[in-house]
Amino acid sequence: MKIIHFERKTGELKIQPDTLDDLWHLEKVIAPGDEVEAHTLRTYKVGTKEEKKSVTIRVKAERVEFAKNANRLRILGPIVWGEPEDYVQLGKYHTIDIGTGERLKITKEWKNHEVKRLQDAEKESRRPRIRIIVLDEEKALTGILRAAGVEYGPEFYSSGSKRDENYEKTKSEYFGTVMAEVERHPEKYIIAGPGFAKDNLKAFIAKRKPELLKRIVFESVSYAERSGVNELFTNGVIERIMGEERSAKEMKLMDELLTQVYRDTGKAVYGIGEVKKAADAFAIERLLVLDEFLRKDKEAEAVVDAADRNRAEIVVVTSEGDAGAKLKGFGKIAAFLKFKLRE
Repeated sequence: MKIIHFERKTGELKIQPDTLDDLWHLEKVIAPGDEVEAHTLRTYKVGTKEEKKSVTIRVKAERVEFAKNANRLRILGPIVWGEPEDYVQLGKYHTIDIGTGERLKITKEWKNHEVKRLQDAEKESRRPRIRIIVLDEEKALTGILRAAGVEYGPEFYSSGSKRDENYEKTKSEYFGTVMAEVERHPEKYIIAGPGFAKDNLKAFIAKRKPELLKRIVFESVSYAERSGVNELFTNGVIERIMGEERSAKEMKLMDELLTQVYRDTGKAVYGIGEVKKAADAFAIERLLVLDEFLRKDKEAEAVVDAADRNRAEIVVVTSEGDAGAKLKGFGKIAAFLKFKLRE
């Protein structure tokens, strides 16, 4: 994600989402009534024929949807401004369709937690997200998944042949080099390839450094080439693993919350009433809130704003995962406290 320009006074934010995660974040911060502007296509009637014209349109959002199957963010609403004027009808409904790499402008009254969410997403986009190795018996190609795409790294080669008497030694050296590459970096890895090379590498690592397997996912692709990396995108592996990483972080927080609640430590509360008391007492250290609850409930929004002003950490939990389902059972909002509240 790239924040191109932000003016707090006017509420104008120009931004470019670079990943599917970025589109997901934008869906969570664009609310009904916000104005969204982007380049788009508009159907224009000429006589009996219809033509699509390139226009810049601003709509007042009524519905926002992250279409996962199409990998697009869709914002529907009436047109409030556009150019060229000949191709724009004010008041008519239009859907702005945003994909990765496409810029848009959002104008709204920004909440602190919304701005922080996008700023955090921008920082996260600069870090390596997942590392990838595609390999066969002869070659291993490495890459790093960043927000703007895959950045390819070093390649490793095996000089051995199955006909050589030293083949097993050469293969061990080759697998050892690949294992050392994984060991050098803390990120999660996808190791993929055709045939049995990835399985043999898995057995090699399991025997020597089994702890590494906790952060490696093994997958099958057709080629140990860049086309094999592309295959990981087209078959949904990258999106699935990214989603699992986010879900794992949220589940860890929920497990911590459940531990505090069941031990009755007094350092965790849940439900809008109890969390509001904690916010009023400046006692919140970290607040968990369900995304759909924050968007639709004014009291929840006010509590989050109060906690945010008091420098609490705000974690917006997606309603689509297991962590969201658990938080829903705890009143959709919960908080870890700096200190116990008086009875």
